[in-house]
Amino acid sequence: MPHRAFFAFIMPSLVAMLLFIALPIISVAVQSFYVQHERVVTEVETCTPFAGCTKETRVDAEATEKLRNEEPLGRFNGFGTYLDRNHLAVSEIGAILSDNAGFKDAAARIYNLPFYRALAFTLTYTFVVTPFAMLLGFCIALGVDAIPPFYKGPVIFFSLLPMIVTPLVGALIVYWMASSQGILGATLQTLLNDPTLSLKSSAAMTWITLLVYGIWHNAPFSFVVFYAGLQTVPHDTLESAMIDGANRWERIRFVVIPHLMPLATFVGLVQLMDNFRVFEPIVGFSAEANATSLSWSIFNDLRGQVDQLFGSAAATSMLTIVGVIILLSPVLVRTWRDFNRR
Repeated sequence: MPHRAFFAFIMPSLVAMLLFIALPIISVAVQSFYVQHERVVTEVETCTPFAGCTKETRVDAEATEKLRNEEPLGRFNGFGTYLDRNHLAVSEIGAILSDNAGFKDAAARIYNLPFYRALAFTLTYTFVVTPFAMLLGFCIALGVDAIPPFYKGPVIFFSLLPMIVTPLVGALIVYWMASSQGILGATLQTLLNDPTLSLKSSAAMTWITLLVYGIWHNAPFSFVVFYAGLQTVPHDTLESAMIDGANRWERIRFVVIPHLMPLATFVGLVQLMDNFRVFEPIVGFSAEANATSLSWSIFNDLRGQVDQLFGSAAATSMLTIVGVIILLSPVLVRTWRDFNRR
């Protein structure tokens, strides 16, 4: 393709990426270096005939509004927001590492810091949900591919229901089912003979519930992609393997899985990005007390009615973007190397 035709072909996509991806990221990066202006405080002296004169401190709303209008981005703070206690907490980490009662104590104190607490759950959710959702989706695809054609339509429909349901609605449904009055919560109480048992009573149970929900919700996407890939597996190769005496597991291992590896890479990339920004399950389960994520931290900074922490939310957003880049780098490098070998 001539260079002129190539650039004319991709120019609309480049313009859209610049306007809707690059520029917003740049604006967020700039905002992360600023913090909100502090309120202008003035000291007012009030005198009365009987009580005499007293001094009190008041917020000068007019001066504060004027300052914010003159400098809408806020006060320049450099990397201060990134290094404060709510983010990387560099000084707090240094203090913990220099004075602790052992590894367990240091880990517990670091976990209590807001950013690292959110990061811990985000990484756990990403690295647990992604492989198990892919495995479950692959197993469903194999099962659906093996059933008679008459039953495939209904089975595919029900298999896609978790993905069709809005994530927040799905999380609310599971939340109600897991409550003490719900079918799951009441069943566990009956089976374990513990009327006080609650899936939301501890951090461990909350994490397990969120992880199981994540696998249930993400598996249909893997199923759709893998099922489509199974339709492209060469039948001649499968028949040759059967003639050579390969059983079903051997055919899957040596024929089907190698054929689906490019699709697995694609699914893994999408699932990693999607799971790293986990948000809806935490809100739906009202799990903030036991589990938070980086996306929830951004939401928490922005939901204030008066002083919204734009700088803090922007810094968390940039750290999230850096985390996604780090997560995807090994897969992208491997894909690029495989492409160059071909």
